[in-house]
This record gives sequence, structure tokens and C-alpha cells, in this order.
Amino acid sequence: MIDFKTDSILVTGAAGWLGQALLRALVQGIPDVPALAQPTPGLRIRALVAPGENAAGIRAVSPSIEIVEGDLRSPEVCARFCKDAAGGLLFAAAGIIHPRRIADLYEVNRDGTVNTVRAAAAAGLRRAVVVSSNSPCGCNPAPDHRFDEEAPYRPYLNYGRSKMEMEQRVRELQGIETVIVRPTWFYGPWQPPRQTLFFKMIRDGKAPIVGSGEGRRSMSYVDNTSQGLILAATVAQAAGKTYWLADERPYSMNEIVDTVERLLEREFGQTCAHKRLRLPGIASSVAYAIDTVAQACGIYLQKIHVLSEMNKTIACSVDRAKKELGYAPTVALEEGMRRSLKWVVDNGQLA
Repeated sequence: MIDFKTDSILVTGAAGWLGQALLRALVQGIPDVPALAQPTPGLRIRALVAPGENAAGIRAVSPSIEIVEGDLRSPEVCARFCKDAAGGLLFAAAGIIHPRRIADLYEVNRDGTVNTVRAAAAAGLRRAVVVSSNSPCGCNPAPDHRFDEEAPYRPYLNYGRSKMEMEQRVRELQGIETVIVRPTWFYGPWQPPRQTLFFKMIRDGKAPIVGSGEGRRSMSYVDNTSQGLILAATVAQAAGKTYWLADERPYSMNEIVDTVERLLEREFGQTCAHKRLRLPGIASSVAYAIDTVAQACGIYLQKIHVLSEMNKTIACSVDRAKKELGYAPTVALEEGMRRSLKWVVDNGQLA
């Protein structure tokens, strides 16, 4: 059981994939992590959801979670959200990855996050754990390179820039402890449709492998990520620091696709085509060029953006988090994908 040194917990992005995973960890514990297996009793959790956002997942975690509806781009909304929570903890997990318009990245990821942390400071909250991304550092310069917390900024297009500028501005804020965490590619139960589509593409023989498929990707099972967030909120020496959060090691795209395919057939009775949509490495380079021009015009093309990264290595070391936070990513690719696929199948999403 963890000592939060407060009973007041605030979470933005609570209706999202990571937000709901964090809420479950807070309310139900994380069975794979002995120190977090039992939830801390008596927590008062407040969740911010965007107007019109479906809060059913939050209510399913616990009907006692207080839900506040509002747009974090409004400083007034953020002040209302943080009211009467002095001494508490903020998990700033709201963000946009695939926007309708490029400006949304900056308005939400940068400005909305800064609004929230600034309001938390004004309300007397003790610490804010702020969720960033791998994108401020871009792609690794070599296949065997791993980002650590000293890696320079090399943001990947506008999403990376929005997160980089958010990190820079959060560090300048006074009156509250801040910890920045950089989770990598999430996977796990309660996933969004884009991840289920990825599973279907693997099953149907349409999963793209660009180049050799040996580029490495750090991935972060959602319970591993939630563990890291909770530790970042509660370990005293984390204040003012940045941490990468991911599974113990990165995986190649070939390993990721092969693992999902094997589980689909052997454990979930799915017939797989055993094919890959193989594309030359230049396909990602062309996609990157198109993506760059489109984003400069304010246009976001999700499939092109994803393709632009497919032959890249985006991998990190979690050594600092392990050493300073006691972070121990207990779930790796095969078990994490097994749990993810079970959730998809149980919810009838793999038809």
C-alpha cells in the first residue's frame, strides 16, 4: 500500500486510455506490483473530462469519483477543478495525439496542461505529475541508441513540439513540485479503436512492415505506466525531475507483430493470414515528407503520420526510473498483449 500523504487526487484526461488505467490502479491497486497490490483507502478522486466526453468508463471504475466537466484550455475551468484540493496531487494526463487540426496540439497539450498545473499551484496542491511523451526527443539516431533523461530535444513534428514546449513551460512554474514522465507507446486493455484496428490488420495479413522490421520501439503496458505515475507522485526525490516510462526493453516491429499473431491463433481461436504488407524503407521517408508539408498547412493525416514512423527506432532506457523511483515494469510484451487481446475479444471488438 502506498502513502500518498494526502487523500486528494486530481486526474485530467481521466476518460482516456491512460487516465482510466490510472484510475483503476488508484481504486483497485495493481496486482502485479506488491507495493501497489492493495489500494490506498480513503482517497478522494476528482476527474476532469472534456465537454461531451463519455464518462461511463470513469463511473465503471468507481461511482464515488467526482467528475468535473470542462475544457482545460480555460483557466477558469482549471481553477474550478483544483478548488479545495490544497496539499493534494495532480496527475496531468490529458492530451491529444491525433488531432482534428494542428492548433489543437498546442492548445491542449501545451496550453491546457500549463493552465492546469498553474491552477494547481494557485490552489495549494503539493505536486503535479505531468504526462509528456517520447516525441520531444524524436527518433533515435542509431538502432542501438537508447534515450535517457539527458537526451537533447529533437521534437518529431508538431506533436513533439507541443510536448516539448509544455515541458519547458511546466519547469518554469513556481509554487508546486512538478515531475515530468515520458511514457512510450501504450498497450493494454480498454484500448481505443486504433489499437484494435492494428490487431485486425495483423490477423488479416495487412500489418505494414517498413524496411527490415528490425527498428526498435519502446512500449509501455498501461499498468507499468500507472505504476510509474504513482511512484512519480509519491517518491520525494522525484520532484523537479523527468523520467522515461516503458517496459524493460524495446521490441522490434517484427517481434510485436509476430507475438500478436501467435496469440491470436493459439489462444483466441483467430485464423490469421500469416502475411505482412511489406514496404520499402523509403515509404516512411516519403510519408514523412508528405506529413511535414501537410502539417505546415495545418492539416493532419493520421495514417501518413503513423507510416512516417514505421521504420524508425524510438527506444528509451528506464534505468533512472528503476533506480530513483523503484520502478519495476512487471508485464512484458507477450503477457501484456495477451491481456489486451482478451479484453478485445471479451468486448466483441475483433469481429
